[in-house]
Amino acid sequence: MDSVLPGAGRRLLLASLSVAASLVPLTALPAAAAGAVPPPDRPEDQGDHLTVVVRHAGAGRDGTYEVRCHPGAGRHPDVAGACRVLDEHTRWGRDPFAPVPDGTACTMLYGGPATARVTGTWAGRPVDASYDRGDGCEIGRWDRMVPLLPRMGGPA
Repeated sequence: MDSVLPGAGRRLLLASLSVAASLVPLTALPAAAAGAVPPPDRPEDQGDHLTVVVRHAGAGRDGTYEVRCHPGAGRHPDVAGACRVLDEHTRWGRDPFAPVPDGTACTMLYGGPATARVTGTWAGRPVDASYDRGDGCEIGRWDRMVPLLPRMGGPA
C-alpha cells in the first residue's frame, strides 16, 4: 500500500497519534478509581455558618446555637426560621448585622439585660456582631433578627 502523505507528514501524523495514545490512560479512569482523594472539607466551603451565643435572656433562651444555611442544619430551636430571617435581611451592599449607626436618635427604652454575639460566615463574609437591648434602636435591631435571636417579652 502506498502512502498518500509525504515522509514529513507521515512522521507528524504518527507523532500526533503517539501523543494522543499516551494521554488515554490519564483520562480513561475516573479520579476515584485512580486513587485520587477529594480535597478536605473546610469550614468556609460549607455554606453559611453562624454561632449565636445568648446571655441574660432567661431560661430556655440562653445558650450557644449553631446555624447552617444553604442547606439548613444545626443546633438551633428554629433553623428554618433563622435562615429565612437572615435571607430576608440580606441585600447587596448592605450588612444585615451592621450596628446602629453612631448619632442615631433612639428612644430611651430599656429592653432588659439580654445580650447576643453572632460570629461565623454569612454570604461569604465574616460575621462578628454584638446585640443588646439597651435602647429602642438596639431593641429594634434585635427584634429584626428573631428567630435567629430569641423572642423577648413572652414565654421562651
